[in-house]
Amino acid sequence: MRKLGLIGGMSWVSTRTYYEHINRIVQARGAPMASAPMLIESLDFSALHRLTEADDWQRAAGVLADSARRLEQAGAGALIIGANSMHKVYDEVAAAVSVPILHIADCVGARMQAAGVTNAALIGTANVMTESFYRERLVAHGVDLAPPDMAVVEQVDDIIYDELMVGKVTRDAERAMKTILTRKEQQGVKSVVLACTELELVVDVDANVLPIFDSTRIHAEAAAEWILGAG
Repeated sequence: MRKLGLIGGMSWVSTRTYYEHINRIVQARGAPMASAPMLIESLDFSALHRLTEADDWQRAAGVLADSARRLEQAGAGALIIGANSMHKVYDEVAAAVSVPILHIADCVGARMQAAGVTNAALIGTANVMTESFYRERLVAHGVDLAPPDMAVVEQVDDIIYDELMVGKVTRDAERAMKTILTRKEQQGVKSVVLACTELELVVDVDANVLPIFDSTRIHAEAAAEWILGAG
């Protein structure tokens, strides 16, 4: 198996989820006692969350690029960034290393394209839902995305940052997400991209009113396939 590097800690909750998903896949497809060869650097997310200014994002790009270099130097043959929102600085991080970085939106887009899905709503943090860095990669895979509803953007952003990223899961958040997804279905949306690595904590990915493309699971599956030599 090949050794993967994970830039994590954004948040620690999603890093835990990545580790579990990747190892479950490797174990299921390999030997019963197999576990994934991984290098994980868990960054301090307290200085990297809810960034708004260009200078903040430039600093974040430097932090992630430094992490990527350390993981490459430690022997990682490929990398993943364990956060949808931080893919805003993907190009800067990818330019800092010579090993490939699996882009989460490209993994999701390829899965949707393979499934023949051409219409979806994008649900995640505010910058993921409203900016072009993520949306344009899904569009490049033939997915027509519903425009962001700013009321939903604010509500979901609060659930993510105030609750999920600190490990808090509530029935209120579950009900709120169920209502949001039901309304999307009523508006004619055909599928949903969960573009936040923590949202699966409050969304039933396998049984919902709409088909759900969970970015965390899809990204983890692509990472596991690379580890196993299939990607």
